[in-house]
Amino acid sequence: MESQEQQPKSRVIKVESVESWDFYITQATNQACPIVVHFTALWCMPSVAMNPVFEELASSYPDGLFLIVDVDAVKEVATKMEVKAMPTFVLMKDGAQVDKIVGANPEEIRKRIDGFVQSIRAYNA
Repeated sequence: MESQEQQPKSRVIKVESVESWDFYITQATNQACPIVVHFTALWCMPSVAMNPVFEELASSYPDGLFLIVDVDAVKEVATKMEVKAMPTFVLMKDGAQVDKIVGANPEEIRKRIDGFVQSIRAYNA
């Protein structure tokens, strides 16, 4: 019998509804926690290709809240955040958008998320 490797639990939370979006944003805002959102769609291959990168980033920044939103499943949130293309990454602080990255550019996304999380850590220190 082969032993199966234990997959680490994902730190990325899938937003299933407007209610869950509101809950997570409120919770993170109350805790002064940086929020990183990946707006995606199953049919968008560049967006799907970014999923492992997003998972890796979520593991690298345990003090951040990493959400994934399927734009077809939760259209209201995508509309509210003015998402017009996939993938779109939105960085939020205190419930408000502070940065938006459109497109599948792993290096740029890493750099912007790192700067964003570091600035919040410095602010909260």
